[in-house]
Amino acid sequence: MVLALLWPLVLGLDRIETASLLRSNGTFQFLTGLPSFPDPQTLRRFLLSASAAFIQQLGRVNDRLLQFFIHLPSPRSRLILDLDSTVLTVFGHQEGAEVGYNPRHRGKRSYQPLLCLEANSTHLCATQLRPGDIDPHSGTVQLFRDCWSSLPAHIWEVRVRADAGFYHDAFLSELEDRAAHYAVVAKVYPPFKRVLPGITYQRVHPSWEMGECQYGAHP
Repeated sequence: MVLALLWPLVLGLDRIETASLLRSNGTFQFLTGLPSFPDPQTLRRFLLSASAAFIQQLGRVNDRLLQFFIHLPSPRSRLILDLDSTVLTVFGHQEGAEVGYNPRHRGKRSYQPLLCLEANSTHLCATQLRPGDIDPHSGTVQLFRDCWSSLPAHIWEVRVRADAGFYHDAFLSELEDRAAHYAVVAKVYPPFKRVLPGITYQRVHPSWEMGECQYGAHP
């Protein structure tokens, strides 16, 4: 069962359901030495009954695989991390789901997961599942620390792109402390809005322009 979980990670399959294709692939089973491959429901039941320690161990295996595959097909010295906060609506009474900020389905239970992906390889570096009623800034610093701790060796430059859910002092300070290059979507509060009309913009692309200013936010 453990090998049946590891091989889809190696092959880059993103869902348990996708791994069902391996059940009818005799060449795959011959090369891996697996006599057969379990169906998705069997894998799902195995994970649900697994201990928390096993889940953590499986996560560490995934991190080790990531550190190896990130340098293929050629060694890399720079990574771009994309950090995203989103709202995932669920129906019924799913464990941990709560009613909170949900712009598309107001009043519905949801999660607010945090994701960290490496932009070029699309490898998932870290995740955090949060209830829908949580503070949108909660857990953002820890997510970045988890990403940072799993970075492969010989990476000399890290660039971070994050949405507005990561725009707060603790997270920005974490980026500064680690000397990461970053672009974070800023929340346009009224004091910041008053600065925007005085910015000079220059066209850098047929579809958009760029301007630069300095702004000292209040604590």
